[in-house]
Order: sequence, then structure tokens, then C-alpha cells
Amino acid sequence: MNSPSPAAPRPTPPTGWRRTLARLPIHLFRMGLGPLFGNRVLLLVHTGRTSGQARKVVLEVVAHDPEQRTWTLASGFGSRAQWYRNLRKTPQATIQTGRRFKAVTAHFFTPEEGGRIMAEYAPRHPRAAKALCSYMGFRADGSPQGYQSIGEQIPFVRLQESGPR
Repeated sequence: MNSPSPAAPRPTPPTGWRRTLARLPIHLFRMGLGPLFGNRVLLLVHTGRTSGQARKVVLEVVAHDPEQRTWTLASGFGSRAQWYRNLRKTPQATIQTGRRFKAVTAHFFTPEEGGRIMAEYAPRHPRAAKALCSYMGFRADGSPQGYQSIGEQIPFVRLQESGPR
């Protein structure tokens, strides 16, 4: 079986010292060390849906298209992730890649599009794809169809850069 039922439990966000450790990359970006991460991660600055305050999270980039000025992200905690829920309410945000800041707008994929994205991502990053699936409670058989089926259950977001180049 490639994936659990759609109601499969998602991992819970870290708390305590694990949360502190998970947030360490935010401080590295703040110290100007964003270039250490290359193009694999970005810092997302988004608006809290309840507080209206700026919130920050570092996320892995699933795909980046420099020509279209887009970054695609997967929500490892599913649609319950705070950053995902916040972008749903206020899709305008800012990202930092390296030392550069860019204004972006979030666009949300359908499950079918998410399946296609995951099927394309897995061959490029086989270990990361398998680890993401395992973390989220999915068993990947390594086939394109398996990854597509799993990707249909993962929320994906495309960030489109706003304004002139």
C-alpha cells in the first residue's frame, strides 16, 4: 500500500527543546548566514491570522523556477501547519533567500497538482522525498504512481514573486 487513508494522522509540530532546535535556522538567517542554505531553504515572513503580527519559519524549497520567479513548498505538518493556515488567510508574504528579500503571493495547489509535483520531486531528491513521506506517516514504494498518490495528500503552495524584477 502506497499511502494511508486520507484521515491518517499527521506528525505534530515540535515543542520544547525540539521547537527551539527547529527554529535555529531563523536565527541564522537573521545573522546574515542565509547563503549557507543555498537554494534548498527559504525564510518565510508571513502574517499571523489571529494576531496580525509578523511570523517567521524556515522551509525547504521543493522547486524553484527563476524564470517564473516562483518557489514551491510542501507543508510537512499538513493543512494544520501555522504558516500554511496563515497564508490561507493572508497570501501576501515576504521571503528571504540568501541575503535577498522578495515580496511574494501564495497560490495553493489542488491535490492532483500536488501529486504531480511530488512525482517530479521524488526522482530529483529521492532521499528527501522518502524522508518527507516517512515523517508524514506515508510508506513510499518508490514508484512515480506511489509518490503521486502521496503528493495528492500533501498541501503544496507556490510563492510567486510580486512586482518588477
